[in-house]
Amino acid sequence: MSPKEPILTRRDFMKDTTYLTLGTATGLSLTKKAHSSARAKVILVRNNEAHDSDARFNADIIQKMLDQAMSALCDTKDALEAWKTLLKPTDIVGIKSNVWSYLPTPSALEQAIKKRIKQIGVAESNMGVDDRGVRQNPIFQKATAMINVRPLRTHHWSGIGGTLKNPIMFVEKPYLYHGNSCADLAKIWKLPILAGKIRLNILSVLKAQFHGRGPHHFDRRYVWDYNGLIVGTDPVAVDAVGLKIIQAKRRAFFGEEKNLQTTPHHILYAETRHHLGVSDLNRIDLIKIGPAEGMLI
Repeated sequence: MSPKEPILTRRDFMKDTTYLTLGTATGLSLTKKAHSSARAKVILVRNNEAHDSDARFNADIIQKMLDQAMSALCDTKDALEAWKTLLKPTDIVGIKSNVWSYLPTPSALEQAIKKRIKQIGVAESNMGVDDRGVRQNPIFQKATAMINVRPLRTHHWSGIGGTLKNPIMFVEKPYLYHGNSCADLAKIWKLPILAGKIRLNILSVLKAQFHGRGPHHFDRRYVWDYNGLIVGTDPVAVDAVGLKIIQAKRRAFFGEEKNLQTTPHHILYAETRHHLGVSDLNRIDLIKIGPAEGMLI
């Protein structure tokens, strides 16, 4: 590690949590703080009717939640005007989703995104949804803009799976980014196929997983209906908010601070090493929409 890079220790974290509130769920701290005045805006919208009585996703409510988030994010009167600030009718739009079988991106959310993109004039033939096939998908190969959407969950390699990690399928050998708890995931965002193209990041917390052990671990005891979406143009800020919610849920469930199995310091390094966005919650303008009970942040 370069002498100029921050030194991370568990002991220092207990002394200073003001820079990045990753919390004791990570066991991390910065002994050298970044001196940045940059800020980010993130929208957290919740609706307890996002699931119906049969625990199925309510497409109409999810559309409403997305619309509320977009209007708040872009300071517009309606969602279509918001989308128009991010995309043009001539854009070729790839929607990078996530198909992990236990907790995939909800189809209702994918369709809500497609509906609004189509309504602002993007042709159906110029949009596509994919995950593991993005490198071979003609839409993504030609894309002029992308939407990055996936569920929030704990992750064996990176601590949490969030919007920063979601584009990993754009690289031929994802395992090359697993070193040091996926510390340098933000490098992926600078690849030519991605650089400057991801216009929006949506972290689905409709259902989320807050605890896991080992690769591909899934246990329904550690999944809960948060009924939320975290939306922003800054993936670092979006994931920092998601991590804070995971941390609070773990504390509530286990009755104590419980570190994640893997330290999600890729969020921190996305700012301090790669200058991709804002990881400090003190510099994130978080707008919350919906019921405060169970918000956890």
